[in-house]
Amino acid sequence: MSIDITGLSTKELDALINQAKKRKTTLSKRKPIAVVRRKLTDLARAEGFTIAELFGGAPAAKAASAPKAPKAQARKTTKGYKLGKVQPKYRNPANAEETWAGRGKPPRWLATYLDNGRRIEEFLIASQ
Repeated sequence: MSIDITGLSTKELDALINQAKKRKTTLSKRKPIAVVRRKLTDLARAEGFTIAELFGGAPAAKAASAPKAPKAQARKTTKGYKLGKVQPKYRNPANAEETWAGRGKPPRWLATYLDNGRRIEEFLIASQ
């Protein structure tokens, strides 16, 4: 945020300074956010809730007498999960340092070749 103070009068500057001092005092009296967050989490846990249940993001806890649902099956996607490194499968013939493992979106160099009618098999690295 930037305020252009060049056009302000002395009276306006004094008012701005007073507002800034009041705001600074208010902020300095507040506890650090980490302390407040920890207190809220501890209080919620003591009452049997999670922060997600209280403020959204998770369904509310069900009564203890309700039957438990069977566990969900494993995810079918890897979105959001890191996968291990794999050996490259494809190499750029114009620049041997540019490779692609075959995961995700193809690199630009490969997409250009494919758009020009080349086949992906032409860029396979010979097995070692």
